[in-house]
Amino acid sequence: MRRALNIAGMGRRAIGTLLLLATLSVVGVVVIQLLWLNQASHYHREQVALNKEQASQLEKQFNDRVVMALTDVTEQILTINKDSTDLYDAVKQVRPNYFAVTINDTLHPYLLEALLRKEFSRRHIAEDFEYGIYDCFTDSIVYGNYVSQDTLAGDTMPHSQLQKLDKDGHYFGVYFPTRRSTLWDEGGDVGWTWVFPVVVTLIVFAFFAYSVWVILRQKRLSEMKNDFIGNMTHELKTPISTIALSAEVISDPGILEEPDRLQEYARIIRSENERLRTQVERVLQLATLERDTIRMKREPVDMHQVAETAADSIRLPAQERGMRVDLRLEAMEPTVLGDRVHLTNAVFNLLDNAVKYGRPGTPIEIRTSRRGNELLLSVKDEGIGIRKEDQRHVFERFFRVHTGNVHDVKGFGLGLHYVHQIALSHGGGVSVHSEPGKGSVFTLSLPLNHHRP
Repeated sequence: MRRALNIAGMGRRAIGTLLLLATLSVVGVVVIQLLWLNQASHYHREQVALNKEQASQLEKQFNDRVVMALTDVTEQILTINKDSTDLYDAVKQVRPNYFAVTINDTLHPYLLEALLRKEFSRRHIAEDFEYGIYDCFTDSIVYGNYVSQDTLAGDTMPHSQLQKLDKDGHYFGVYFPTRRSTLWDEGGDVGWTWVFPVVVTLIVFAFFAYSVWVILRQKRLSEMKNDFIGNMTHELKTPISTIALSAEVISDPGILEEPDRLQEYARIIRSENERLRTQVERVLQLATLERDTIRMKREPVDMHQVAETAADSIRLPAQERGMRVDLRLEAMEPTVLGDRVHLTNAVFNLLDNAVKYGRPGTPIEIRTSRRGNELLLSVKDEGIGIRKEDQRHVFERFFRVHTGNVHDVKGFGLGLHYVHQIALSHGGGVSVHSEPGKGSVFTLSLPLNHHRP
């Protein structure tokens, strides 16, 4: 026993060390990712700022060349029209890629296009552009065209109607549709820098959390199995020892002269043999459920008869603890479709659980009722009750409610698990309502059989 405890202690220490190392590893990965992201983000911001500055300089140079070209075009138009008016500051950049030029009179579009092509070519402006001429008399853009630097495109390129500006006199506008202002690129793709590392970190964290959950679950299952093995060893060893001792006494020839004593030892052997058979039957029930080979008969079963049969089977152990079994069979339709043997075993397990954990001298109540299309069979005791944090585990295999320093409650932690499996296989369920120190109510719900022969 001491060696088993040492092994269990080593297991707990190993799991604690493993969780600590795993936690430190995940924290290290997260810290490294954050440092790398911070450095990458800083480098990206520097590159964006540098590229933005360079792009701004190139854009300013382009805008200056366009302004000078349009200024030359305006002067040539005034010369051709023999207009001596000095149009000071006639060229205005109204939007990043849109320029407007004030003129005194209407203008022939072919002349304007020829002048624009010549000046743009002279100043090495190789961008596609659109132009439009505004007539203040008609308050509209009277002509517009798309000029492509690709000679093969010709007049097939689409062009848009240039937007009118808030101007009183004549003007013509020039728009560069293929250029994009650097003001529109401030965001860059900095957001995508974070996506991949964040996704990887989340996957690592999810894997770590799942691994911790699996380890703790396996640890808990291992502890419950060890508890089960210990309980099973005790439960089987005690009746075997009692039977062996009684058989040795009976084998004494002198016992024949004491018939009362002989009868008492024979009773002890029968009682312990029945106890041993019951424990072996429960282990076999578990093995059947584990192999998933349990086969249910489908026949009409009167749950009132099942409750009475189970109550008769548990009455003697209940009387030994000064407890009585009260039947409150109030359901009007007690017939379900299922397996009579397994349903009887399920109800017996609920009653056996009530006897084990109920206080001596208190009653056990079996009640039936109807809820919609379901039959409800509840078993109520006035025992030690179950803590709320344990209630969601009571139907798990091997789980046993801790009873503190009280060690007179024997069992394998299989009874309620068996009840839960039988209820599910019949299309029903089982629930518990309990308060510590006041007792528990286990309710078995089964679908009613509405097609009785």
